[in-house]
Amino acid sequence: MKKFIETLKNIYKIEDLRARLGLTLFLLLIYRLGSYVALPGIDPAQLGQLKQQTSDGLLGLLDMFSGGAFSNASVFALGIMPYISASIVIQLLGIAVPYFQRLQKEGESGRRKINQITRYLTVLILLFQAPAYLANLTFQLPSEAFAVSGWMFKLTSTIILTAGSMFIMWLGERITDKGIGNGISLIIMIGIIARLPFAVAAEFVSRIEQQGGGMVMFLLEFVFLFVVFMGSILLVQGTRRIPVQYAKRIVGNKQYGGVRQYIPLKVNAAGVMPIIFAQAIMFVPLTLTQFAQSESLSGFAAAMSNHTGFWYNFSQFVLVVLFTYFYTAITVNPVQMAEDMKKNGGFIPGVKPGKKTVEFLDTVMSRITLPGSIFLGIVTILPAFAMMAGINTQFAYFYGGTSLLILVGVVLDTLQQIESHLLMRHYDGLMKSGRIKGRTGGGAAMY
Repeated sequence: MKKFIETLKNIYKIEDLRARLGLTLFLLLIYRLGSYVALPGIDPAQLGQLKQQTSDGLLGLLDMFSGGAFSNASVFALGIMPYISASIVIQLLGIAVPYFQRLQKEGESGRRKINQITRYLTVLILLFQAPAYLANLTFQLPSEAFAVSGWMFKLTSTIILTAGSMFIMWLGERITDKGIGNGISLIIMIGIIARLPFAVAAEFVSRIEQQGGGMVMFLLEFVFLFVVFMGSILLVQGTRRIPVQYAKRIVGNKQYGGVRQYIPLKVNAAGVMPIIFAQAIMFVPLTLTQFAQSESLSGFAAAMSNHTGFWYNFSQFVLVVLFTYFYTAITVNPVQMAEDMKKNGGFIPGVKPGKKTVEFLDTVMSRITLPGSIFLGIVTILPAFAMMAGINTQFAYFYGGTSLLILVGVVLDTLQQIESHLLMRHYDGLMKSGRIKGRTGGGAAMY
């Protein structure tokens, strides 16, 4: 406790770090306040039916990602997920379309162009999702809930919802550039944390009054949650170290030889992005349902919206595994790692430099990614098993990757950035070891 208080004092002493933390908290506060601002023309007192609809199922998960803005009919109701969906499409195009491949190789200018295209695509997705959300509002809420109706309400609300999500995206970018941590991830995390107290209270009431089991079962649930939490930390921090031997060489008047360093290849190099990507895709059937007229489409959408159903969980598991490999492939570049080692006179013992080193690194990365992706997929679908075991739906979401791993990964990343600021200015870090392992820092980093 004394060390923690001393660390807080050190954080306050560093003006730049203090300003970054203050800006981050201020922007997150703006986001949270905006989630309670209802769309113009809607009576907030008439939202009971919408809140009931979003109390469980896939809509409940979407409401959690938006921090309750979805059920509040807020100007931020669509949240940040449209931007995530646009990012998925652009990254997939980066594999298949030569134009986007060239942009990825152009450095900072290419990155700015890709970000601009992603924003345009986000607007297009929002112009599709906003009318779907309004159609659901019209169906769920009584007519007296609307002070204004007709095409004028739909037009103005579509513009407001689109602007709201773009503003959230802007907040995330400002946090990333001027604050601490990844802004988009922090916005998703703060929305999840905002729902945690309500979920714990609902589960407590359920165990005491409805489901039975009392405090004993309630405490056992927290023990199991702690086990999953620790497993998630191990998944985020797990690495395999590949030894790299540097040949004897002379630099200036000094001679170096026999230096051994390590490449830490992460078991889960993709972090929580596969879960966020997979979840964004799983929201697509929900959007299509609002426009569905045929029974076949409605049946498909219903099956893919059933949070405890086989097809929903099987599809999500497969998507998480696939996206883990996909995101690892674009994050870890064995060719670049092999070239860097060769330039610096390094080699992996028993492996020839060049093509053989690339093949070796690629094989190792594929093998350690497989168990990591499977464990990530299992953790992702754990809420379904928790619900079937009788745990309250809202609390069950925190047993899985859609919430738990996001919390773990984002918190570790943010703490790692704070740690770096402290160590850079010769202050003690947040831990005795002076190092927190996050999920950032590519696999090519050498220690």
